Amino acid sequence: MPHNLLSREKQHLANLLEAIQRCVYFLNASHAAIEWPLTGLVLTAQKKNTDLFEALAAINERFAKLQDTLGSAMRHSLLLSGEQADGFLKVLAIFEKNQVISSIEDWQVARTARNLAAHDYEINYDDVAEHFNTLNTLTRNLYQTARRFVVYCESDLGVCPGSPDFSEEFYLITE
Repeated sequence: MPHNLLSREKQHLANLLEAIQRCVYFLNASHAAIEWPLTGLVLTAQKKNTDLFEALAAINERFAKLQDTLGSAMRHSLLLSGEQADGFLKVLAIFEKNQVISSIEDWQVARTARNLAAHDYEINYDDVAEHFNTLNTLTRNLYQTARRFVVYCESDLGVCPGSPDFSEEFYLITE
């Protein structure tokens, strides 16, 4: 029975790793649909371009989903590693120490940027452009964190993504 429980926990982490790879793949696809950097003038001129604003909405959603999934997977991986963390800041400290995240501050900056988008319905296109340019800048670090986390799980915990469906593209995107 205990072996079965451990197998289930490892499978759950494997599924989370696959979800991380999938998030990176689709976030990257949304990023590719945009000409960066954005400007308020471009957004004003394109304010009725549903394809553009659908892609921007997808970036907001997928950035948040990637960070949330990474956070959930980090927390879950601690169960398998035997580490203890009673709060998420301690989870981040463990992964900063293991060089999975670049810094707790970088994680919190990304979290703050994505939370502002979730609660701010801005109509000033200069501010909207600034927000998305910030997410664009933060995305590279989030991709690298995702890669380091997947590698950590494979090397330290012996857990790989649940399927290889997104692995090749994931490693190309996160180089």
